[in-house]
Amino acid sequence: MFDGGRKLPLVEDFYSIQGEGYHTGKAAYFIRLGGCDIGCSWCDAKFTWDRNLHQLADTEGIVVRASSLPAKAVVVTGGEPSAYPLDYLCSRLKDNYIKTYLETSGAYSLTGKWDWICLSPKKNSPPKPEIYKSADELKIIVSDISDLKWAEENSGRVGKSCRLYLQPEWSRYENIISPLVDYVKKYPEWSVSLQVHKFMHIP
Repeated sequence: MFDGGRKLPLVEDFYSIQGEGYHTGKAAYFIRLGGCDIGCSWCDAKFTWDRNLHQLADTEGIVVRASSLPAKAVVVTGGEPSAYPLDYLCSRLKDNYIKTYLETSGAYSLTGKWDWICLSPKKNSPPKPEIYKSADELKIIVSDISDLKWAEENSGRVGKSCRLYLQPEWSRYENIISPLVDYVKKYPEWSVSLQVHKFMHIP
């Protein structure tokens, strides 16, 4: 179906500013793939869940569009992008001297070669154990204070150089930001990640 990754279920691709985590504020080309069976109740991209709603796109066309832009950085997100074979996409992006960044829950085995992996683990479908040591960034979505326990469980599994982020779930921002700030002040190995693209009203 995916012809070795030469076709992928594309929801959208667009040029914007990274709004979360370590690379916040940097320009990048975003590739959003459809399909996710994790089912987080607070997900802000539920329109991506059903893979069948999104036509298979020619990966080469995606690469051409990404290559035409000034920022030589691509963020692959979803949905859950690691559900698909991504070696071909990464190889073609690398051929065009584009850095590759992945946003994943870690629920599937990794494919592709990545310059940066943001691991955002979900309780209802935990990451594959082997992905933890590959993560450059651990991003925990916090919708309730109890999620901080989940954050600590996962931080004990990543490598020492992995950056640690706590991100308030957008619909709970007003309720969760104050205790989150207090937590990071107490445990400064963590940083707060905000969805600044939503404050800027950009995609």
